[in-house]
Amino acid sequence: MSSRAQVYLLALVFISSGIGLTLYKRLSLNLPLSPGSLTRVWEVEAKVTFQATQQPITVDLALPQSQDDYPIIDEAFAAPGYGFDIRKEGEQRRAIWTRREASGQQTLYYKLKIARHGASTAPSEPLQISQIPDKLIWTPAQEATVNTLITQAHALSADPSSFASQLLKLLNEHESIERSNSLNDPRQGVSRANLALQLLTRAGIGSHIVRGISLADRVHNEDASELLELYDGHKWQIIDPLTANFGLPDDFFIWQRGGDSLLQVEGGQHSKIRFSFIANDLPAKNVALMNAQDPNSALIDFNIYSLPVEKQAVFKLLLLVPIGALVVVLFRVFIGIRTSGTFMPVLVAMAFMQTTLLTGVGLLTTLVIIGLWIRSYLSQLDLLMVSRIAAVLIVVVMLMAALSVISYKLGLEQMLNMTFFPMVILAWTIERLSITWEEDGAREVAVQGLGSLAVAIVAYLAMTNALVGHLTYNFPELLLAVLGIILLLGQYSGYRFNELFRFHSAIE
Repeated sequence: MSSRAQVYLLALVFISSGIGLTLYKRLSLNLPLSPGSLTRVWEVEAKVTFQATQQPITVDLALPQSQDDYPIIDEAFAAPGYGFDIRKEGEQRRAIWTRREASGQQTLYYKLKIARHGASTAPSEPLQISQIPDKLIWTPAQEATVNTLITQAHALSADPSSFASQLLKLLNEHESIERSNSLNDPRQGVSRANLALQLLTRAGIGSHIVRGISLADRVHNEDASELLELYDGHKWQIIDPLTANFGLPDDFFIWQRGGDSLLQVEGGQHSKIRFSFIANDLPAKNVALMNAQDPNSALIDFNIYSLPVEKQAVFKLLLLVPIGALVVVLFRVFIGIRTSGTFMPVLVAMAFMQTTLLTGVGLLTTLVIIGLWIRSYLSQLDLLMVSRIAAVLIVVVMLMAALSVISYKLGLEQMLNMTFFPMVILAWTIERLSITWEEDGAREVAVQGLGSLAVAIVAYLAMTNALVGHLTYNFPELLLAVLGIILLLGQYSGYRFNELFRFHSAIE
């Protein structure tokens, strides 16, 4: 394989790997691609209350599962004096509180945080067993009404979905008109969803109740809402038993899908559960990191986030260096700008990030001019190169210290940041420009000096861009794509932009 083919292959591997890992972290781990992105997070509190009767107590509460669009990022349980365990029954998690004996009013809490990553969507996977409700005891007249409703709905429908819709509409009309012959006996405490489930089961349609909460901001002591979910032979569909409308309401979080009940209490009476929730907009990156306990989040666990905060700050700056290197390659390969040193502009740009641009340019220009003047004097003393560079370095340090003191006395705090300039690089830059002056004249020094300054300014603008800083820190694998691009640029051997001006007279 030729060297050119190897470069293309490596570039393809690096670019595809960098972009692929970035897309994975965005789509699977929900890390934001833009800075300042916010994610809505609801803090939900489920409050269970009941009256204890001085008997052994067992409280059984259905727990929600993380959903694709509403993952649970944190949960906590509070019940002093109670034993606690979480059991899994099929697809359902249930919290179990136990206590040998208690009396009086009892209160248990379950708190969780839910993030929103999209709109509510109904589950599509069928359950293995549909809910079989406890059969209601109806009078002969009510039995006749049930059969009539099922017959009418069957005549007005064409498939299970339309049958369920028509049956619920007929049921709602009957319950609103026929108060004396209602199918729902208040003494049995049956909800409208349970009553509709009875009719659908009687008609042979697999269905169960879906319990959940409608997420909103600053809501207190709300009951759980009940919807119906039926299987039409192809997929599960959710329908509202009160309106007969299909689909989940907006911001509806499914708490329990199927199952006998949301809450069961043994050893107590007058039990109830109420929900309160409040919404907050948090940084999307923080929410993704809060959800990093998932086994699929290994890419986050082995990332820069696992380092101490002090080290993270260092790498946040170092990860910008490849961006500056890309700028240098673009300017030198495509435009043809000559610089003093290959990547000295990148180091100068990093210094500008600490001193601000205008202050940094002024300091750099001042130090280089004074250093060149001192270097020209030292060259007359016929010193060795090492001694000459060391002398320039010492003078530069003394100049920086003197300027710092003077700026402090004058109240110019930005000037105090000049200590961030790489002193050794400054010394070498002054030495290189001095040699260039002796060999090629002052014009070449001006060209290289101005070229270095221009590239450093562009690199500074690129490295201080908020989007660039966000991507390099949160998606460092994108630097693989930058490496691939630089490899491709290394194969370029065409004309540079400045050569249009060099050969302009020849064209004329």
